[in-house]
Amino acid sequence: MKRRLSACFILPDENKIKGYYTLFAASVARKLLPREIIKKLPPSYSDLPAILLGRLAVSKNHQGQGLGELILIDALKRSYFTSMQVGSMAVIVDPLDEEVVAFYKKYDFILLPDSGKMFLPMTTIARLFVGE
Repeated sequence: MKRRLSACFILPDENKIKGYYTLFAASVARKLLPREIIKKLPPSYSDLPAILLGRLAVSKNHQGQGLGELILIDALKRSYFTSMQVGSMAVIVDPLDEEVVAFYKKYDFILLPDSGKMFLPMTTIARLFVGE
């Protein structure tokens, strides 16, 4: 954070942290995206702007309480409203294992097979918060 590489957001619990997530500016290579997404984008961009959800974690003492979903929703909402001021076409995650992949799949993240990353288009996120 000191180097301004990411922004960290926490879910506090008195003098402890229940969970947190980090966001930072990123890009995704056009060639990694599914064809149905690519055909809707201008051909002049080889890399497309996105927001990377770098870390999302819930403390061991608070797991199994639905806080992961709560933190994810906050991250998506913050990303959506940020995308209105600084262009971003998606939120990207880089899941560590199959359990994390399954978590993000529940929220319609799409796997980018050649990279191991997953993404959720900002148009999908918009429907959560403004019904677009």
